Amino acid sequence: MASVFEKSQSIRNFILKNVVQHPVDIATLAAKEFGLSRQSITRHIRKLVEEQVLVSTGNTKARVYQLNPSPQNGLQVILQVDDTLEEDEVWRSYIRPQLEGAPKNVVDICEFGFTEMLNNVIDHSQARQVLVKIQWEEGQIRLFVVDDGVGIFRKLQKEFGFTDPRHAILELSKGKLTTKEASHTGQGIFFTSKMFDWFHIGSGGIGYGHGYKGQGIVVDSDIEDGTGVSMQIQQDAPQSQQEIFNEFASSSNDWSFSKTWLTLSLAQYEQENLVSRSQAKRVLARIDQFKEVALDFTGVGNIGPSFADEIFRVFARQHPEIRLLPIGENPDVERIIQGVIGKQS
Repeated sequence: MASVFEKSQSIRNFILKNVVQHPVDIATLAAKEFGLSRQSITRHIRKLVEEQVLVSTGNTKARVYQLNPSPQNGLQVILQVDDTLEEDEVWRSYIRPQLEGAPKNVVDICEFGFTEMLNNVIDHSQARQVLVKIQWEEGQIRLFVVDDGVGIFRKLQKEFGFTDPRHAILELSKGKLTTKEASHTGQGIFFTSKMFDWFHIGSGGIGYGHGYKGQGIVVDSDIEDGTGVSMQIQQDAPQSQQEIFNEFASSSNDWSFSKTWLTLSLAQYEQENLVSRSQAKRVLARIDQFKEVALDFTGVGNIGPSFADEIFRVFARQHPEIRLLPIGENPDVERIIQGVIGKQS
């Protein structure tokens, strides 16, 4: 039997989901749905108006309710995760109405990121509930998807046998990592993390953060159980969804996810140096799925000759069809890399 809280949340969700199509008769509709009196439903509606989630106009007999296009504290709903939950329906019912007035490129990015993250919850998380939330204030749009499931890094660690959850972050940052290859491509988190001004996914006390034109970093997270995703973008952000897709495509005429960008600092545990061949092999895992790989050494103070040799001589000779592009290296790292590449000339 559902708790009082769960029933109350179900009523709120129903009101928010249907108020756009039923601005006048939403109380009657909800009363019929839950077998309650109209007065009982009206109490829930008044609470939503007090919270500035809904706005009302007109007199008592002809009262019209609408979603507040700019709620003070944002719009937040808790949804049951089951076979009936569909990410595109949640987007249309709750999130899209809050973005009226936002530029198309920003709305497109929000739609892609939100639906991809909610689909991950539905298909992968084993969650019972998911909280979805949108805030829009001072030109900043924030989206949240938080579930009570198994936790993304723990799930990946168990599924692929990683020794450390940080290894899961490294693999996740490459793209094309999924526990359901038959139905997923493993592209959602990769592209979403590149589109938003700031993207963060956390679980088990650690998180993966990334920003538009930025680097992937390991950060702390206040999410211990389940998985929490936050996405942030400026209302006047210049980037577009297609721009990010094109950046990692083979060419403008052939769109396929054939390029990746790997932040080497993600391979450093506890600020250790990148010196060994085993570390290099960890970096190179699954890289043969791409045609071009940008290896970003920004923030890496130094590397060992064996680490460089494994990547730029051994792997490069075994995979001449893959283009390896070292970027962001300091003079010391560049000397070691060029020393290895020079031996092949």
